[in-house]
Parts: sequence; C-alpha cells; structure tokens
Amino acid sequence: MDKFIIEGKTPLKGTIAVSGSKNAALPLMAASLLAEGPVKLTNIPILDDIHTFNKVIKETGCKVEFNHADRSILFDASGVTQYIAPYELVRKMRASFYMLGALVGRYGYAKVSLPGGCAWGPRPVNLHLEALKAIGVKIKMDNGYVIAEAPPSGIPGGEFTFNPRSVGATVNVILAAVLAKGKTVLHNVAQEPDVVQLCQALAQMGADIQGIGKSKLTINGVNSLKGQTLRNAPDRIETGTYMLAGIMNPDSHVTITNTDPDDLGHFLEQFEQTGALMNISGTTITVKAPEIIQPVSITTDVYPGFPTDLQAQWATVMTLADGKSVITDTIYTDRFSYVPELGRLGAQLDVKLNSVHVNGNSQLTSASIMSTDLRASVSLVMAAMNAEGTSEVLRVYHLDRGYEFLETKLNAIGAKITRAKE
Repeated sequence: MDKFIIEGKTPLKGTIAVSGSKNAALPLMAASLLAEGPVKLTNIPILDDIHTFNKVIKETGCKVEFNHADRSILFDASGVTQYIAPYELVRKMRASFYMLGALVGRYGYAKVSLPGGCAWGPRPVNLHLEALKAIGVKIKMDNGYVIAEAPPSGIPGGEFTFNPRSVGATVNVILAAVLAKGKTVLHNVAQEPDVVQLCQALAQMGADIQGIGKSKLTINGVNSLKGQTLRNAPDRIETGTYMLAGIMNPDSHVTITNTDPDDLGHFLEQFEQTGALMNISGTTITVKAPEIIQPVSITTDVYPGFPTDLQAQWATVMTLADGKSVITDTIYTDRFSYVPELGRLGAQLDVKLNSVHVNGNSQLTSASIMSTDLRASVSLVMAAMNAEGTSEVLRVYHLDRGYEFLETKLNAIGAKITRAKE
C-alpha cells in the first residue's frame, strides 16, 4: 500500500491541466453497451476506477481497448453474451451499478451485485430500483444480487418522480429507457453536468431525449443506437480541488487549464467570497491566493449548488481562514471522516449532526494521517502541503481512484510530495 510523504508550507505557482472527468466518463462507458456499433470515448483519465469498470464491462463479453497514450477507450459490444456484473468487481465501486440499467435496457436481463465504494454513509439503491419498476422492469433480489428483467415484449416505459434527486438513479433509468418500447417521463431528475453529458451523448447515438438539462426528461424509446466517437468532459471536482489548493498559501498563484468553468455552478460565487482573485478566460481559470482567507460557510446541494465532493476540501481551506465557518452537507450527512485526521495536524473542527464547525487561524503542524475515502484523501494532502514539517498521508490508493497523477501534477507547480510504500 502506498503513502505520500509531504513537505509542508509549499506555495503553488504555475499551470496545472485538468484531466477528463471520472464521474462523467463512467455513465458513458455503461452507455457503450447500448450501441450496435463500436463506441470510442476520448479524454478518459487513467484511474483505478476506470480500470475497474473496464473489467466489469469485459465480464459481459464486450471488447474493451484502453489506449493510455491518447486517453481513449474503444468499446465493441457485438460479442456480449453474459449479462452479469459480479460482486468481486462491483464491490470496489458504486458506479458499476450502472450496468443494471444498461444491460436490462439493451438485452432485457441483468444480474448485478449490490454495490460497494467509499466507506462512508448509507447510500441505498432503493431509488434506482423503484424507478426501474416504474418503467416496467421486473426486479427481484437473489443472494446479494439484483436481477432485473424486461417483459417479453420489452420495457414499456412509464413515469417516475425522483425524491430526492439522484445522479446515479437518474443515469440508471435513462440507460434503461432509451431503447424501451414506449415513452418514459422522468420528473425532478438530476441536472449535474454528468447527466447532461450522458443525455447529449445518447442523443448523438440516436436516442430521442427531450428536456436535456432540465428537471423533466421525456424519453421516447428507439429501436437501436449507433456507435459514435464521444468526448468526455473535464473533471469539475478536480478543477475545484486545484482552485482551493491554490489559495491556501498566500504566495500561491495557479493557472488551471483544460476545464469548463460553466460546470462549477454556484461554487464560483462562494469561492470569490474567500477573498481569492479569480480570472476566467474560456477553458482557463487563474486564481491568486488572498493575504487573508475570509471565512465562508457553505451548504452542499444538488447541482448547481455547492458539490458534496468539494466539501472536505472547503473545510480544509477554512481551517486557515480568519474566523469561524460552518460546512453543512445535505447530500451525504456523515461524510466527515477527514475531521479527526485534520485534528491530528492541529486543525480545530467539530462535527455536529451533518455540519462541521471550523475555527480558523489554525497553525497546522506535521503528523501521520490516514485517508478513508477519495475526497477526504485529497483534503488531507492539501492540509499537509500547508503544515509545518513533513507529514505522511497513508492509504493513498483512494486518491488513485479519482485523481490522475495527483502528486506529479502538484509537484510540477511547487509541491513536495513523494510516493512511497507504507
């Protein structure tokens, strides 16, 4: 198992390029199973989660070729004969559950293990299953697997309202509905860029989807989808992470390229309230750290609200702010495993229900700290880069799931991070 050894108090100066989005790529990968011809995805990050999902898809008999050199994956589903996603792979990442909608949508049958993923919070799949039932899919459980079956005449379609909104459930039902025999109407759908990109890609493949980007989607099932070359979006969470990392040291000045500022929603407004200077030009964002970080309280919300995947990073920045702040997560109410680890570095944080109360002006000092999930891991790296002395961040395999070559990118702009074996 790898760890990071991080020398602290290092300002960041220079240009850092954002990779393709993992969260946006995974639905596209599942959608490749729906096409009758080859599908090529470009701008795909080299990450453990991408490799894991490739293995899941290969289990079906789909041909998968991942070209690292040009960050592309070619899928050919013409050889699919197996409609199962096994536990030993699905347990590693929740997004493997997208196989349920894709397989039952194209082949009328799917047997998919209940998912795993980061070790925090109850994230039930009930909403996925209820939505699939509403469009005519038969669901039953069998020893930890979900078995989904279409009627002999095909999925008829139907109507469903998501409550609450859910990116994962929205994606699964869209995948199942685009080849249905009838019309599906979905209300209160997730409007995250990942969902919008999926709908646009499916439309490019021949799907009939009305209302893309809105809270109501109308999907008229079509007989088939054709293969296409599809470009994946830049990673908005990586963008936000580098923006926040770039304002923790008063001498930092960072330019972030290959991104899409429009995908950041209200995060940009709250970021400016910290006192940081920000300039946006096309796909480039430049940030300059303030002399004094202003305390800004945030509450996570569905898009375009503040992303839950950036709340740990925001809390870390607020430990250095000049005053108190409160970070509230309404999406996942116990996503605070990073708090005791930041405390080991000298930060003053207190969890109350689904909020973290942060006392700023912390004097961070080195320690050995342990990550427990993807976003918590990067928040600890950010803190260690701004702590006096040399820290160790253990179990960085979490980072390898979602940040492409993190230490290489950060070291190129001034960080001092060494990867070593624990």
